[in-house]
Amino acid sequence: MKLYMHPASTTSRAVVLFIAENNIPCEMQVVDLFTGEHLKEPFAKINPNKMVPVLEDGDFRLTESSAILKYLADKIGSPAYPKDLKQRARVNEVMDWLNANFYRDYGYGLIYPQAFPGHQRRSEEAHAATIEWGKEKTNAWLQLLNDHIIGSNKYLCGNEITIADHFGFAIVQVGELIRCSFARYPNVARWLDTMHSRPASAKVYEVIKGFAEQMKGKEFVAI
Repeated sequence: MKLYMHPASTTSRAVVLFIAENNIPCEMQVVDLFTGEHLKEPFAKINPNKMVPVLEDGDFRLTESSAILKYLADKIGSPAYPKDLKQRARVNEVMDWLNANFYRDYGYGLIYPQAFPGHQRRSEEAHAATIEWGKEKTNAWLQLLNDHIIGSNKYLCGNEITIADHFGFAIVQVGELIRCSFARYPNVARWLDTMHSRPASAKVYEVIKGFAEQMKGKEFVAI
């Protein structure tokens, strides 16, 4: 198998962490997002979405992080994607919630417009309004994550790790780029600490943490 990825890509890290934790044989092919390699041939032919990650398993190809995690977990028979119908449905629900609700406002409304020039809005007014909206919505989503998804659980779907945690950790952790604080959300903070303490996390997340260090001098609107 081969994974086209970049260590600064949020959705790539979710898959890379799962692969690392499970010792899955997989070639890592870095696609340089900062030089625009993902926008040009030959990668643009591999994934017309022009995004990473992409998993190739022989002549089979997947281009969405959530689908890749599910495929890999099933391929190795991992309990991180439970076979039980209701438990699996819960994992699917949390992953969909993260992707369709939380990440939209948190990543693309609050963090990326401040961290990456390509996500800036065309006017200062539009840019500020986007960030204001993103912050307001993010706080509401974080309260839901804290109170109703995590609660007293160790992980997102109970007391055993699932691929929802790999997926969610990659998304929530990216707030470190703009120095987000989760002190108001103690269950979220506790869960993040648990994920950070996993043996493979430090290596998988070292590039994005280094990127955050480089931006320490910048002013951000953060939670």
